[in-house]
Amino acid sequence: MSTRNRPVALLAGLCLSVATLFTATAQAETTTLRVSAIPDEAPTELQRKFEPLGTYLEAELGMPVEFQPVSDYAGVVEALAAKRLDLAWLGGFTFVQAKLRTGNAIPLVQREQDEVFTSTFISADPGVQSHADLEGKSFAFGSVSSTSGHLMPRYFLQQDGVDPDAFFSRVGFSGAHDATVAWVESGKVDAGVLNSSVWDKLLEENKVNTDKVRVYTTTPTYYDYNWTVRGDLEPELVERIKAAFLALDPANPDHKAILDLQRASRFIATAPENYDGIEQAARAAGLLE
Repeated sequence: MSTRNRPVALLAGLCLSVATLFTATAQAETTTLRVSAIPDEAPTELQRKFEPLGTYLEAELGMPVEFQPVSDYAGVVEALAAKRLDLAWLGGFTFVQAKLRTGNAIPLVQREQDEVFTSTFISADPGVQSHADLEGKSFAFGSVSSTSGHLMPRYFLQQDGVDPDAFFSRVGFSGAHDATVAWVESGKVDAGVLNSSVWDKLLEENKVNTDKVRVYTTTPTYYDYNWTVRGDLEPELVERIKAAFLALDPANPDHKAILDLQRASRFIATAPENYDGIEQAARAAGLLE
């Protein structure tokens, strides 16, 4: 190539590089919001709860919203880390795992109730009045990665001087809150623990035989669930998602229907530091290295 033609070639190369950069940026722009949730209830129930919210988000964001169910808690964390998900409904412990796994997961909003969440201990044995009455009996947690169905109940049991693995004759993991109730009601285990919100919902829907199953105590309060986005989602989109949740108004009948399905009075902003206590509890319980 002659010296005379080199500037033209360099300019052409620069234009190609800029065009490639803009193409890559355009390809990275989110065109469909991919959403999931920890499977703490039956898949059909999670889908039912999400559908009106998904329709609302589509209208607010001006883009398709796609719900992608996962088979286990770890699957949500890995999907966020692999950028196969943009937004996920996580428990407090699952958020901590996602934060540690991705390094940049952002908790956006939580239900007002999630600032003062509790877990409910249940039994079908009328002789059970406290944890002490369960020594040598069988017990069920929910999922291993569940905040309200395992981590925080285990932590509070330990605070009460109960080592679940030594105190109970057998410890099982049902996999979901409603499954824990079924295990206790059927006599598969002597007692169990679950998310207090799910317990209240099952009572309201007459899905618990209260002649058999009853509450014998609850935990102290703690932070729990939140909606989390992957850390490299476009900042402008992150703010729009957050604004959409915060705009849900219980005085609006359509919004109230969405909030009721989410068992939320309203959504409020949250921050990573709200879950520091859960991370400390997880380390104390030996669930994080």
